[in-house]
Amino acid sequence: MTLEQSGKITIQPKIESTWLKALADEFHQPYFLKLKEQLIEEKQKYVVFPPGIKIFSAFNTTPLDKVKVVIIGQDPYHGIGQANGLCFSVSEGIAHPPSLSNIFKELESDLNLPYPESGNLEHWANQGVLLLNSALTVRKGEANSHADIGWNLFTDAVIRILSEKKENLIFLLWGGFAKRKGKIIDRSRHIVLESGHPSPLSANKGHWFGNKHFSKTNFHLVKAGKEPINWQLP
Repeated sequence: MTLEQSGKITIQPKIESTWLKALADEFHQPYFLKLKEQLIEEKQKYVVFPPGIKIFSAFNTTPLDKVKVVIIGQDPYHGIGQANGLCFSVSEGIAHPPSLSNIFKELESDLNLPYPESGNLEHWANQGVLLLNSALTVRKGEANSHADIGWNLFTDAVIRILSEKKENLIFLLWGGFAKRKGKIIDRSRHIVLESGHPSPLSANKGHWFGNKHFSKTNFHLVKAGKEPINWQLP
């Protein structure tokens, strides 16, 4: 989505070609046209994250034909400089939020990888890990503020397309929200791994650590004849 230089806000999806073809009908649905109108109003009144050019980063970094793994998040981080369009990921030089820190701790334990300095998960996305938030935008400082403006319908369509058009994907559903979102996945065609959320509230109650989702994902990828993910961040 773009912001015109003239000062007039317009919303035009800029999305990678394989996704654009698969989602073409969604962009013309009444809910999406209304979503665009609401986003224009939001940008006139509030600071909205991530920046417009990064709203579709998950799709632009991981084309539909390259997707092997799907991680479903809830909405972007709402702090300054954090959100970069990939769920759980933060931009270079930004401190790791607690959930991301717990993801990296589980990665250390599961695969004996060093705790990374960068919290930018683009390295995963480039290998076929679709890092999909349910809502693709958020107001500054207000978590879940765009949960009800139509993004859920759009990302449900994304999950449905993945479920119907792809085979042997690995879906990682962390926490109750992702599990509910994942009910539309055809589990006869795909592998679904579930656990608690990596947030401290869940992780400290024993619902996150030890899930070994990273090694299990690679096991299933290799079993399906696919390249495993190199989870170590550069």
